[in-house]
Amino acid sequence: MTGPTAGRADTATHRLPAWRAPAATRSNALPAGAWWLWALGLATAASRTTNPLLLGLLVGVAGYVVAARRTDAPWARSYGMFIRIGLFVIAVRLLFSVFLGSPIPGTHTLFTLPEVPLPDWAKGVRIGGRVTAEQMLFALYDGAKLAALLICVGAANSLANPARLLKSLPGALYEAGVAVVVAMTFAPNMVADVLRLRTARRLRGRPTGGVRAVLQIGLPVLEGALERSVAVAASMDARGYGRTARVPAVVRHTTNALTLGGLLGVCAGTYGLLAAEGAGYGVPLLVAGLLAAMAGLRLGGARSVRTRYRPDRWGVRAWLVAGSGAAVAAAMIWAGNADPAALHPGVVPLTAPVLPLWPAAAVLLGLLPAVVAPVPPSPTGFEEQV
Repeated sequence: MTGPTAGRADTATHRLPAWRAPAATRSNALPAGAWWLWALGLATAASRTTNPLLLGLLVGVAGYVVAARRTDAPWARSYGMFIRIGLFVIAVRLLFSVFLGSPIPGTHTLFTLPEVPLPDWAKGVRIGGRVTAEQMLFALYDGAKLAALLICVGAANSLANPARLLKSLPGALYEAGVAVVVAMTFAPNMVADVLRLRTARRLRGRPTGGVRAVLQIGLPVLEGALERSVAVAASMDARGYGRTARVPAVVRHTTNALTLGGLLGVCAGTYGLLAAEGAGYGVPLLVAGLLAAMAGLRLGGARSVRTRYRPDRWGVRAWLVAGSGAAVAAAMIWAGNADPAALHPGVVPLTAPVLPLWPAAAVLLGLLPAVVAPVPPSPTGFEEQV
């Protein structure tokens, strides 16, 4: 092929090699559910271990993907806040261990606090007393697990558009989903307002730290949150939010029975899978419960009169992103059953944690979204030429 068309084709090939992910647009952006499934997979893996090396690796994987694929939207700036919340959780867990004690026995005493005498009915509970290195290390591992779980969830909150998540919900859960989305967007918007006000104060030469500055910033932040709440309520009212279609009473009763029975079946099936003696009936009950719950949600969606504009489509990239998180969770669960000592290092006696090879390699599968997910648009509006 010759002529100007061939020249443009060669230029496009030069700018976008075959191995590079395309730029993110409205048509090829990943569904929000794919990011949440990926993050929940990492969070599940974090909940299965207390090894600080594996937890740090999970946090590093989540942070790298967020840095590589987040946009400039307000919710994308909330990842740092989740990291601070995780550090605060660790600090609180350590303080609780210091002042309330721990059931972990230890021989390496760090210091001793004055112990408050308690009545006989409070046996097993103490305030103050001896603080050992073993109990502090156990509290550190325990707090790090919860912090890693929160940070993984924060990664989904930074990568996924909360409003687009509504498109993936069934009609029966639409109203509850709207409430959840409004709650999820409150924190990112509040963080964006705080950053904007601190920048404005810094440009005016005013202090941004201290109690007085915090009080002066807090009032405009609350005022902005109230204005957004009023705007959201007005837009929902203008779109007819809350209208429902009339359905026969038989359909309503069938929907309630299927949904409630399905949830009970899921609970019983999950208990059967976790219990050693119920493995035989766990899988059939779980499958039957899921099918009944899905049928109930499908019938319940008949009451919803909403329509979907440009519904999200799950392509190959979305399935790869969601599958990478599921693979990390499955590998960590398998590793926990095969070698639980590697995922839960002991603290009595004091030993340094060891990084297990196969679980660490499985965690690295969570980096796949940084390669296959569409590249967010650059601030200048065009892709760099390669």
